[in-house]
Amino acid sequence: MSIQSRAKSKNISHGNREKRSMMFWGWMLIAPTLIGLLILNIIPVIQTLIMSFQNVSTFGESTWVFFDNYKRLFEDPKFWLSLKNTLLYGIIQVPITVALSTLAAVLLNQKIKGVEVYRVIYFLPMIAAPAAVAMVWRWMYSSDYGLINSFLKFLGFSGNIEWLYNPQVVIWSLIIVGIWSNVGYNMILLLSGLQEIPKSYYEAADLDGAGTVQQFFKITLPLLTPQLFFVLVTSIISAFQVFDLIFVMFEATNPALSKVQSLVYQFYNETFILDDKGYGAAIVIILVVLIMIVTVIQLIGQKKWVNYD
Repeated sequence: MSIQSRAKSKNISHGNREKRSMMFWGWMLIAPTLIGLLILNIIPVIQTLIMSFQNVSTFGESTWVFFDNYKRLFEDPKFWLSLKNTLLYGIIQVPITVALSTLAAVLLNQKIKGVEVYRVIYFLPMIAAPAAVAMVWRWMYSSDYGLINSFLKFLGFSGNIEWLYNPQVVIWSLIIVGIWSNVGYNMILLLSGLQEIPKSYYEAADLDGAGTVQQFFKITLPLLTPQLFFVLVTSIISAFQVFDLIFVMFEATNPALSKVQSLVYQFYNETFILDDKGYGAAIVIILVVLIMIVTVIQLIGQKKWVNYD
């Protein structure tokens, strides 16, 4: 073998060892995340899917019932009411939250005095625990001594609004808290997108005589669509999974609970209160399928309005 051939073979061998070393350390670095996903997400999803075709007893014994849980599900008026409440909450809460988050991000992207303080104030609801947030709003919604009714009386409105007990009002009470809780987080994400837009675009628009409104719709909004798309997807997923606010703000004996009960709350009630784990698993699977369908529709639709240039 010539010297050149031996050198080439040595280089190839060295390159292969280096490649194997990189692959090894690459797998080592992603192993904690991969193991976490398997244990905390993928395996539980598979177990839940299997359980949805079973009837699980109190002592953990299971028998296969195949599609009986799903058949019962689609014949259950409580399921359809929970589905309606979940969709209504998401359809109303998400667009308002995204709109207010965009407005707040644009305003806090300006050079105003104390802008850092305002950003912190907007983000505070995301720092607080959801249970604490729900308890504070429950006190504010109180029909007897709540801050909101007291303020309405101060403005001259007569009578107390049963924010947490009126079947016609409870869903709106939940939506208000949901909006307040999520505006700050979405605002931070959108603000990061706004700060990536080159200032030269606005300078050129000023030279062309474009006003503030024109700049917003012709420059800001199109270049912010990637962040808006991410916020929209995550907000819908979060809205469809609403549970903690309902659990803390509304007692199980509340006669208006059925008007605000979500799919996740019904899953909790069926699984942990009524101890019907198979039926509860079927509810979760339907919710997962619903979220997947909505997400796929958004992924397909984003090609028409999201600008990645």
